[in-house]
Amino acid sequence: MANDSGKHSQVSLGARLWWLISGRAGAVVLLLLISVLWKRSAPGPSLINSLNIVAPILLTVAALTLIYGAAHLLWKDCLTQARIQFFVDVFLVTWLVWATGNVHSPYAALYIVVISVASLFIGPRGAMITSVGSVAAFNTCALLAINGIGPFAAVNAEDSIANTIQSLGLSDVSFLVVGLLAAKLAERQSRSDVQLAATTQTLASLRALHERIVESIRSGVITTDLQGNIYTFNAAAEEITGYRAADVRGQNASIFFGDMAQRIPDSMRAAAAGRASPRFEADSLAPDGLVLRLGFSIFPLFAESGETSGMVITFQDLTDVRAMEETSRRQDRLAAVGRLAASIAHEIRNPLAAMRGSIQMLRGEMDGDSEQAQLMDIILRESDRLNNIVADYLNYARPRPAQLNNVDVCALIRETFKLLRNSAELSDTHTLEDELPEQSVFAKGDPEQLKQVCWNVARNALRAMPDGGTFRISLTRPEPDRLRISFIDNGCGMAPEQVERLFEPFSSTTGGTGLGLSIVYQIIRDHNGTINVRSRLGEGTTITVELPTAS
Repeated sequence: MANDSGKHSQVSLGARLWWLISGRAGAVVLLLLISVLWKRSAPGPSLINSLNIVAPILLTVAALTLIYGAAHLLWKDCLTQARIQFFVDVFLVTWLVWATGNVHSPYAALYIVVISVASLFIGPRGAMITSVGSVAAFNTCALLAINGIGPFAAVNAEDSIANTIQSLGLSDVSFLVVGLLAAKLAERQSRSDVQLAATTQTLASLRALHERIVESIRSGVITTDLQGNIYTFNAAAEEITGYRAADVRGQNASIFFGDMAQRIPDSMRAAAAGRASPRFEADSLAPDGLVLRLGFSIFPLFAESGETSGMVITFQDLTDVRAMEETSRRQDRLAAVGRLAASIAHEIRNPLAAMRGSIQMLRGEMDGDSEQAQLMDIILRESDRLNNIVADYLNYARPRPAQLNNVDVCALIRETFKLLRNSAELSDTHTLEDELPEQSVFAKGDPEQLKQVCWNVARNALRAMPDGGTFRISLTRPEPDRLRISFIDNGCGMAPEQVERLFEPFSSTTGGTGLGLSIVYQIIRDHNGTINVRSRLGEGTTITVELPTAS
């Protein structure tokens, strides 16, 4: 940290050094203009003579400005450069005083300027050294003048020497006092700069710590203004919602939590009363179209003055939790249905088989075109339908154990499409499409059960498109150890409440027994897979199945 502070101080001094170089040149030009105007109106030496005196100094300053600029570009030791420049400045002022009146020169006041500016660049110690150096240089000029040396040598009269010593003493005192005050101010400024730098560093560290704490929280954290417009959006919020902070900053938080007109006042009243903030839930749409269930709480955000300046919203993804709860409820219902199906299956199938056999015998003795024969055909078809329903019950209630092997999913999907093309449920208005990789993709599963999954989902999709449409199956690998099968149709779609109950028994949306997708759900679960549904009324349905690949 000290190294960083030193580098920052060096960079700051380097930037200010440019101001010193350019400011010196500007001050000399301004001084020249003032001198010209003063010499025009004041009696004494002619303007040309004054310019002849000052011109060498001006040219020297111009040359030094170029040298200083080049040195600053090539030499990185800014502090040493500043010290050298102030040493040369004292020498130049002494030269100007020597050439323009010595002890009584009006340019002696430039010593004070040099001392004051030195305190800003080279610190309190540098200011004191500059003031002592100015006193020594000015006294040297005075002593030479008293001894008759120089263009403005003093007359060896008693009163002239006394006046010179008096002026010399006052000037020395003023230089030293200015140096002392400048040193004190520079010391105070340096101390303030150190305190400011320390405070700034502390604030930066606290802010970094705050950001790290917020980013490390595994709950989503959003801060907003009083109108609900998003200000910050932590990494967990990005991970949960699928949106980036840059994309949602400035938008209203209702895009995630719905209408908060009543929820915000309730939360604020709870905070004012010291009670726990109410817990809310809302459905949020992810960028990929999946619906997320978010549980969130709202807290007031206070400014330093104690006023409420905004809100803090913390939230978690409850989608999996609610799915687990729904799965648990579904399993309870399925267990009850399984027990019921197992108890009535044999009671139904035996008399049903006897009834069908008797009807077949009677049907064989009748004329095929008679009305009685047609009625018996209806009885035979309905008995077959009842037998299929009972078979579905038994498959669902007492599924056979899965025989896990390496299954070529691509071949399985192609076989399903072949069966569909020869199915009575496929009409000329239906279109079948597949998006399969060229190479085989293997999953660990039971081929018959997985074929039943594809068959049940496909038949359900065709029934959802009574007026025709496109049914597509795609196979991808989102991860090396997972494969994803997507069943997509553009049929009638489903309402959210239908989607929620889709895998429950007897909840058919297409007029079937209501067990086909329940069996699908059970098979996918037994294969350690997942199944998700995304559907909207009038826009079709997408059922996504993910399974582990064969090792």
